[in-house]
Amino acid sequence: MNSDLTNEKILTRSSKVMLIIGIILIAANLRTPITSVGPLLGMIQSDLHLSNTMAGLLTTIPLLAFAGLSPFVSKLSRKLGIEILIFIALLTLVIGSLLRPFGGEMSLFVGTFMIGLAIAVGNVILPSLIKKEFPFKLGLMTGVYSISMNLCAALAAGLTVPIAMNNSFSWHGSMVFWAILGVLALVVWLPQLKYNQRSSEKIATHLATTSVWKSPLAWKISLYMGSQSAIYYISIAWLPNILADQGLSSTSSGLMLSLMQFAVMPITFIIPIIAGRMKNQQLLVGISVSLFLIGIFGIMFAAGNVLILSISIILYGIGSGMSFSLSMMFFNLRTTSATESADLSGMAQSIGYLFAASGPILFGTLHDALSSWQPTLYVLVAITLLMLYCGLDAGRNKFLFSQKK
Repeated sequence: MNSDLTNEKILTRSSKVMLIIGIILIAANLRTPITSVGPLLGMIQSDLHLSNTMAGLLTTIPLLAFAGLSPFVSKLSRKLGIEILIFIALLTLVIGSLLRPFGGEMSLFVGTFMIGLAIAVGNVILPSLIKKEFPFKLGLMTGVYSISMNLCAALAAGLTVPIAMNNSFSWHGSMVFWAILGVLALVVWLPQLKYNQRSSEKIATHLATTSVWKSPLAWKISLYMGSQSAIYYISIAWLPNILADQGLSSTSSGLMLSLMQFAVMPITFIIPIIAGRMKNQQLLVGISVSLFLIGIFGIMFAAGNVLILSISIILYGIGSGMSFSLSMMFFNLRTTSATESADLSGMAQSIGYLFAASGPILFGTLHDALSSWQPTLYVLVAITLLMLYCGLDAGRNKFLFSQKK
């Protein structure tokens, strides 16, 4: 196995277990600080007298931080070592999480930005870490960290308000509560620092001549990642409004969004395992796109029918889970080393989160111009077709800089 970041010491069974626990806890922190904010926006606005625009920045700032830092994470990991970089990221996340609830508007936004930078590191480096430490368990470990990330994100979205409603907490205490996950991950990660290694100068020289930004396949994977990110974040932002326009109550619309989130979770565990055992992943790409399209057209023409909407949103959620899992797997399946995986992950996630940050804004602007959700939803159809085009090539059995495997 060509692994340029392999440790000289063979990890013992107990240290492997601690590493897996560390990965699970890191993954648990990759969405929780974001999904725990949305339900609290009303309380935060009321308390700090924020406008809707300023409140909206609380969910946009992390995405912009993801897009801005992601291309540089791989270079930082080569300079500092993966384990130390993760430690710094977790420390930054904890400081940002504790800064965010206290000190007023400025600390709220500074803390949010720090959290965004920390999560950007985790987003990019976890696939690389898995390729480095578990080269023969890529599907299983990708599934493990995906389910941890999505489960904790869903729990945070659902439990944040009940925690905040407790007289002893309020929205400040609710944010601090979720910071405990970051502290726990930081403590569990400490033993991994003794395994830290920096990349050699030879690797850096090799990378200078094999930039992922020059690879057509890397661009296909990045656009695939961007397409699925845009669809997901557009759905998170606008699906309740789309359903409310069909006559559903705000409570029912919110439940439909939760249904989509829970449909995603089991798929993000199963698909990486299946994908890792397949010669190529084109069939999975085709299935995910088909489910997306069925879901989109079901939502468009359901006319408020709860049964049709429920089935459509479940299929839509399964398609979303499949496409996200395939994006994560492509970072490892289409690369030959942990460093190359980190480079591809950084490129794809930078492009992906630019799509994610701009998608909901452009989608909302188009709705305002057309005064209807029906034609606006065809934008999702167009994005899905782009995802199919890029995904079919990304799913082929080949590496970024070599012939077929």
